[in-house]
This record gives sequence, structure tokens and C-alpha cells, in this order.
Amino acid sequence: MMGNPIYDKALAFAIRTVNLYKYLSEEKHELVMSKQLLRCGTSIGANVSEALAAESDMDFVHKMAISQKETKEVLYWLTLLCRTEYLTATQHKSMEDDCHELYKMITSIILSTKQKVNKKS
Repeated sequence: MMGNPIYDKALAFAIRTVNLYKYLSEEKHELVMSKQLLRCGTSIGANVSEALAAESDMDFVHKMAISQKETKEVLYWLTLLCRTEYLTATQHKSMEDDCHELYKMITSIILSTKQKVNKKS
């Protein structure tokens, strides 16, 4: 799957999320919110990976929609971690920007796939 832009972006974001989790748990000793962030931040790529192996266009859209929802959850946890001073504004902005980019890519993919499905009907 390497070479697929959404897969590559989601994998890179998952790696950043894992590294942020390590930082939060080891340096800041924050274990609850960071674990939530780890789960949803890595779930984006896992669902993208499942979508790329989908059995139908609608299965693909469904898996991508789950990834889309996970990006929203990531944004929540990043904001909470920033507002509780576990993340600096710079750390927050960097992760938030990447997450927003993923969200836009996923949304575009979902919309274009739905249009393709509608044209077939």
C-alpha cells in the first residue's frame, strides 16, 4: 500500500501519534488522555488500510468515514491536552495541522467516491 497518498499520510500521522504518546507518558506522566489520543490517532490509518481492501465502494466509504470521525476525536484530545498544559501551543498546532490535512483528504475521497457511486446508479 506504500505509495498511496492517504495511506502514507495516515501512517506518518500514526507514527507522530505514537511518538507523542511516548513523550506524554514518559516525560509528562500523563496516561489517560494520551492513551485515548494513541487509540484514535492510530485508528485513522488502520481504517484507511481496511478501506483500501474494501469489498465494495460503499464498504470503502464506510471505512473512510470511520477514519474521518477518528480525526475529529484526535482534534478533541489534542485540544484538551493543550488546554491542560500537557502540550505547548506549538506542539498542538503542529499535530492539529496534520490532522486537519488528513481530514480534508479523507473528506475529499469520500465525496468523490460517493459521486462515482451515484454516476453508476
